[in-house]
Amino acid sequence: MFVPFSVSDFIDRAAQVYADRVGVVDEPDQPAPSLGELTYRDFAGLATRQAAHLDELGIGVGERVAVVSHNSARLLTAFFGVAGTGRVLVPINFRLRPDEVRYIVEHSGARALYVDPALEEELGEVTAEHRYTLGRDDDLYAPPGAEPRTWQPDENATACINYTSGTTARPKGVQITHRNIWVNALTFGLHAGLTDRDVYLHTLPMFHANGWGMPFATTGLGIKQVVLRKVDGTEILRRVRDHGVTVMCAAPAVVAAVLDAARDWEGEIPGRGSVRIIVAGAPPPTRTVARVEEELGWEFVQIYGLTETSPLLTINRSRAEWDDLAPEDRAAKLVRAGAPALGVRLAVSSEADNEGEVLARSNVVLDSYWQQPEETAAVLRDGWFHTGDGGTIGEDGYLTISDRKKDVIITGGENVSSIEVEDVLFSHPAVSEVAVIGVPSDKWGETIKALVVLSPDAEEPTESELISWCKQRAAGYKAPTSVEFRDELSRTATGKLQKFKLRAPYWTEE
Repeated sequence: MFVPFSVSDFIDRAAQVYADRVGVVDEPDQPAPSLGELTYRDFAGLATRQAAHLDELGIGVGERVAVVSHNSARLLTAFFGVAGTGRVLVPINFRLRPDEVRYIVEHSGARALYVDPALEEELGEVTAEHRYTLGRDDDLYAPPGAEPRTWQPDENATACINYTSGTTARPKGVQITHRNIWVNALTFGLHAGLTDRDVYLHTLPMFHANGWGMPFATTGLGIKQVVLRKVDGTEILRRVRDHGVTVMCAAPAVVAAVLDAARDWEGEIPGRGSVRIIVAGAPPPTRTVARVEEELGWEFVQIYGLTETSPLLTINRSRAEWDDLAPEDRAAKLVRAGAPALGVRLAVSSEADNEGEVLARSNVVLDSYWQQPEETAAVLRDGWFHTGDGGTIGEDGYLTISDRKKDVIITGGENVSSIEVEDVLFSHPAVSEVAVIGVPSDKWGETIKALVVLSPDAEEPTESELISWCKQRAAGYKAPTSVEFRDELSRTATGKLQKFKLRAPYWTEE
């Protein structure tokens, strides 16, 4: 028997098995009226009413619905009210500038756009055929009791388009299918050891690779989900204490924020011995990993993946064989990317021009880039997905990333195209040459550094002036945190910059 996978399977099970359990605790401090505590019956009802409203608008199967929002229960609902009924959800990074948001809305062809009320003024000129403000619920949901049209699931249909910065200045729309979502949710849940006794804290932005797929896994297992709108170390500790949180996903910056907050926390650190924090992005220093265990008493879990892989490719969780190791020695093993997740095959390219590139094959790999066939063909070749990351695979099967993607910097869990930042800096009249690289940061994992050669006879800008220049022309998180002025940038005989050589001194100084 063949029964196609569907995003709706997760919410359907939650509504049937855990109907009366509190499934979602909405952020209490937000510009829209908080939805408070929602049972899974209530949560599924909102998703159903959202789908019925899209029917009323004539937005059919395969058509796109974009959402720009901080974490909220209403955004969480859209994963099921939109994607779960055959439409395509386009979750957009709320940190982007209005022109960047407009590009994604237009490129995706979204017919409907939902906007967080805090972004209404900033995004006032970004629109679509149907535009609504989250929180004005009469505009979002059909009346109670309304039923949407039945959708016959197609597991190979696109469920979400997640835009990611890559090696080009314009973001690419990653088409993730229902099958991708299903396989990622189940393998992630299996490796993370999720059960219906867990409580999940949404520290990770839901727009980022669909919150890494955790909204689906946690919903299907009836796990209580606590929504956090803004990352704050002290507030994370409070939510762990007040709600009994046992698991969260985070960028390295979140780990740093919690460790900082723990220094001033009065009394025992909440969650000691029961919380596991799953981290992705540029791996934090070994000492930071050890501190999670020693100072918080939390379990540190490392994963590696990309938006294009739904995202889970590898997971690194402490094993029984490591139990007797000192925390620093165990941490040294945990900073590796990890072992392949179930169903993932990894290899390292031996091609002369891409030697050492990590390749992956799995049911979590994207279908394609939205309306970008050439970009799709470039990463899906010979039966493998080409990650663009350099790495090695040890005899034990564990992957170590040795070189981040050539032109992508991962800072605070966000992908930043170095080419995009270079383009902004090049627009400054005093800049003659520039190379943007990622350098180590205890707080962010990686942070952005610009190496700049100034034009002869130009009025010399200061470091702060160039940083401000970038912040005025791109999202703030894409601006360099430091600028280093140089007389020249070394190049190959053919005139190419070798970013790995420019990065090397900063990474080997650790």
